[in-house]
Amino acid sequence: MTRIRVPDELAATQLKYNGEAGRAFITALPARTADFLDHWNLRVDGPAMHGVTALVLPVVRADDTPAALKLQLLDAESEGEPTALRLWNGNHAVRLLDHDPTTGTLLLERLDHTRMLSHHPDAHEATQVIADLLAHLTSVPAPPGIRTLGDIATRMLNETPQALRHLPAAPETRTLLQDCASALREVAPDPGDRLLHWDLHDENVLAAHRAPWLAIDPKPLAGDPGFDLWPALDNRFDPDDITWRFEALTATLSLDRERARAWTLARVLQNALWTIKDGDPLNTQNLELAHRLRHLTNKKPRSAGS
Repeated sequence: MTRIRVPDELAATQLKYNGEAGRAFITALPARTADFLDHWNLRVDGPAMHGVTALVLPVVRADDTPAALKLQLLDAESEGEPTALRLWNGNHAVRLLDHDPTTGTLLLERLDHTRMLSHHPDAHEATQVIADLLAHLTSVPAPPGIRTLGDIATRMLNETPQALRHLPAAPETRTLLQDCASALREVAPDPGDRLLHWDLHDENVLAAHRAPWLAIDPKPLAGDPGFDLWPALDNRFDPDDITWRFEALTATLSLDRERARAWTLARVLQNALWTIKDGDPLNTQNLELAHRLRHLTNKKPRSAGS
């Protein structure tokens, strides 16, 4: 029976973000990996890889097809992943080969992990790649059962007053985050119904033989595509490039730019609320992004159907 060693970094992040549930996941991971290698008749084909929350093993199936075994903690963010991947069916996203609904374990097509979009030398071209992927991925209506941006927006607006009261920051920072909440309040009644990736940054885009670039690791939401723009603005952050990237993204996705601006400010607020909850300093890069977008225009967002 193949036994794997859990990377120390993965164990540490699971414990940090998921507490005892993360500890239990890490403890069970070697046996779970061995079980799925046997269950799906896989053999390991290289060293293990990991992100913040998942272990990924390159494997080969019984018919010699390369694949990737992804083992992760099943939670609100990961539970919709197989649903989204099945719906996209390999169209601009990694193809799902099999999955176990009880544990959230996935068997995926093998992409080239050595060729991430983050390695692309041209930041503008990389932004356009993400824009093109999002234009296709978010064209699909979200299926029933996917968590909704409307629920998330409501929680954010409910949490903001308490979070800002205890924020040890300069008054202008508090005002900036209040403006983000105001922008969210404008668009929250019409949260959208598209299938969102939510986390399409340039390390979640890999090259493949069958396509130049494919999206991986979605954290699916049902909502407005404007909520999906923030990672492409944050990648290789350049404050002087924000306007160009924002215009390129909104143009490619054919978005109303005022609504997209509001939903992007909502993403900044979401990140800030998480940071405040964890007791960490606010991300100055995020604050600068909000500052630049806040002054991009003062027009009131139109409804999604206008």
